[in-house]
Amino acid sequence: MSNPRVRKIADRIQVIVAEMLERRIKDPRLGFVTVTDVRVSGDTQQATIFYTVLGEFGAEEAALQGTAAALESAKGLLRSEVGKQLGMRHVPSLTFIHDALPETARHLDEVLAKARAADEQVAAQRASAAYAGETDPYRKPREDDDEDADEHAEVAGDPAGRTDSDEDDAGR
Repeated sequence: MSNPRVRKIADRIQVIVAEMLERRIKDPRLGFVTVTDVRVSGDTQQATIFYTVLGEFGAEEAALQGTAAALESAKGLLRSEVGKQLGMRHVPSLTFIHDALPETARHLDEVLAKARAADEQVAAQRASAAYAGETDPYRKPREDDDEDADEHAEVAGDPAGRTDSDEDDAGR
């Protein structure tokens, strides 16, 4: 649908179908329908209309099935009205598909809420947590060990800290 003409036709079909569903289609099975998107094939022979149905919580499946049946029965009237208003020689055939986008968005919101709750729980645990070892886990150079080694060497009689075995190795 990269062609600008096809895009304009799709936008116009969306407006026409939404107005027809609001004003002229009086089927009692038709719930509160929102036309979310229309996709038209490149040769403008097929138009896929995506819709959502706002239903009562718990009765969404029944409202969806009733709306699907009502749209299927009104397909001919909608197609003839689209043909009249577009003024095209070949009117695209209409296919209605329930849009799963709201359910997917709702599921993502639930997953994000669970992740947010887990993050808050971890943050609460972190506030009362203590280090397993010392507060500074890095080793520091031992200054007192170096001083002890120097004192031990001076006691042995050599201020440089060499031992007798070092002198033997140097003489060979």
